[in-house]
Amino acid sequence: MLQFITNDKSPVSVTDQIKGFIKGGGRWVQVRMDGASDEEVRKVIEEVKPLCIEVQAFLLLHNRVDLAKTLDVGGVHLEKDGVLPSKARLELGPAAVIGISANTIDDIKAVRSLDVDYIAIGPVRESDLFSSSLPVLGVDGIKEIDAEMQKLEINIAHVAAGGVMKDDVKTLLEAGANGIAVSKEIAFASDVEKETEEFLKILKPFEKFKDEA
Repeated sequence: MLQFITNDKSPVSVTDQIKGFIKGGGRWVQVRMDGASDEEVRKVIEEVKPLCIEVQAFLLLHNRVDLAKTLDVGGVHLEKDGVLPSKARLELGPAAVIGISANTIDDIKAVRSLDVDYIAIGPVRESDLFSSSLPVLGVDGIKEIDAEMQKLEINIAHVAAGGVMKDDVKTLLEAGANGIAVSKEIAFASDVEKETEEFLKILKPFEKFKDEA
């Protein structure tokens, strides 16, 4: 499971990032444009949404619940101090995908009873995706949180996020993550399509294992 989080600091436009990711086989996009206006986000969504529909790719917005509803995308990813998942669910309905960021097991325990589809746990390394005030977890931190989730029987899908590189994928999945969320490594790649293909190639054996389990 590979989620791509767009990065508006990249020299590659957000639209072209998404197109390259989709062309490379990616099927899960979180559009994150922190400094953009609603109109700028709208233009990107209007351009890429038909492509996402064509290949049945998930298209989520970062934090902007009202805009996600207006543009009729697949859901949202919420920061833990942002809109409550329960409010987002009420606004977007039962079919929407709702994800949330977490840094500790307490963050996860706080949302365990809510209607959340996945949790992005991180950062694995220092990353703009998470506040600089949060501790970097590393692979060991992801592993510890996964073990705690199992002990507490919290069965919510979770992806490792924040500074994830290709060399981390195997270790993170073996540590217990259900997937990975990647931003900079793909968004800043000289060839977004090829970089996506390389990530998916590493992930493929794990997807096969899950299908057979």
